[in-house]
Amino acid sequence: MAKKLSIKIWILIIALALSVLAIRPTFESGALIKSVDSSLVDSGIKSGEIIKFVNSNQIKTLEDYSSLMNQLFPSTNLIKLTIQTKSSQYILYTNETPRITIGKIPHTRIKMGLDLQGGARAIVRADKPLSSSDLQDLISVTRNRLNVYGLSDVSLRAISDLSGNNYMLIEVAGATPKDLEELISKQGKFEAKIGNKTVFVGGHEDITSVCRNDASCAGIEQCTTNSGQDICTFRFVVYLSEAAAKRHAAITANLGVNYTEYGTYLDKKLDLYLDDKLVDSLLISEGLKGQETTVIQIQGSGAGADRNSAIENANEEMKQLQTVLITGSLPYKLEIVKLDTISPTLGEKFVYYLFFAGLVAFIAVSLIIFIRYRKVKSSLALLLTSFSEVLIILGIASLINWNLDLPSIAGILATIGTGVDQQIVILDESHLGKLTSIKERLKRALFIIVSAYFTSLASLMPLFWAGGGLLKGFAITTLIGITSGVLITRPAFADIIKRIEG
Repeated sequence: MAKKLSIKIWILIIALALSVLAIRPTFESGALIKSVDSSLVDSGIKSGEIIKFVNSNQIKTLEDYSSLMNQLFPSTNLIKLTIQTKSSQYILYTNETPRITIGKIPHTRIKMGLDLQGGARAIVRADKPLSSSDLQDLISVTRNRLNVYGLSDVSLRAISDLSGNNYMLIEVAGATPKDLEELISKQGKFEAKIGNKTVFVGGHEDITSVCRNDASCAGIEQCTTNSGQDICTFRFVVYLSEAAAKRHAAITANLGVNYTEYGTYLDKKLDLYLDDKLVDSLLISEGLKGQETTVIQIQGSGAGADRNSAIENANEEMKQLQTVLITGSLPYKLEIVKLDTISPTLGEKFVYYLFFAGLVAFIAVSLIIFIRYRKVKSSLALLLTSFSEVLIILGIASLINWNLDLPSIAGILATIGTGVDQQIVILDESHLGKLTSIKERLKRALFIIVSAYFTSLASLMPLFWAGGGLLKGFAITTLIGITSGVLITRPAFADIIKRIEG
């Protein structure tokens, strides 16, 4: 009569079942919307949706979407674009490919970090030492600014080094570092002055609303050619708070008036400063003298070698200015300490080579163990236990939404190696002389393993802060692996070996 499974083995089985549920494998077809440009916010399209059809053409993969867009655009005429997702339908009229970032649908809930899917990473520090609370405020303002700018697939977190210095780590998957450099290296302090007096500044205290994505109050106004390059001007409306409107009225009340052939204006202009640099000067109509106006029109320009690049640059300048006006200035001047750009192709190749190397390693280990012990059951038990540890690590990583990067994967590999070593200790103890019972021998093996666990635990803790926190992934996955090993897989493996040897 077969023996009943022990509680240790049942705990392992339950842990594996919960890990599979956390990973949640899926084989759904379509193209995933990873981020949406701010110009399409009003259309209702949201990141995270899965595109199923475009103009009645079925979209099964990312390649299907890209191929169809290449067929439809570029076009000089407006095209009706019907995008059908799993839950909604969106209709766009456009003459260019929609400004949305499309990616492959992940087959599991396992989140791939920047090292594997490509993108940009920046380590940023302020111009003065920050406390933990100050750093959280900085992260909150920065996240708001990046989201307003249209970068939605962004990860921000606080990190520190062994010296106690605090930094902000920003990762933008599937993007280039251009927007990071533009928006982070600058403080983004916006001021509107008349003379040397400030009328309003960027942020919610003075700005109640900024017109965006509405042609009636924001957009490119005109384009001209000058000195061999094209220049396009933009304008958008800003709505001021009552306090800013009163400030405007008090400052303009005593200004003189200039009469010109183009109209009558006050003798001082509204000067716009971004990071203490003058970006534009606007004439103030005589009718606004001493008036509490809550509506201001902001203007600017962008230049390029041709008309299309000038329009694109003008739109970028307008979007950046709108973002700064909405979010206000960052509380500190920032410096990018380290900026990395990682190709997604490199990440895909790495994953391929990693699986190949892992398969070769498993085959090699299985052969060595079989040659060493000459027992198929014991060898299979060891390999299946090692595979169980990897599954549990991935399940917990999915549960806590941890991004698997290169250090994290290195931690998984280290856990596999440590696990095999400790299971060999259990096997060796089980094969020693029969002077003591197998139960006593396995207890001795588990004591060695638990002692090694606490030694590893003490050595891994500093890695949470070493290297500005970039090694945290290695520490976390290794700790998950060795902890689940000591609490779940090693006791279960010892019980399995006891049954086999018994």
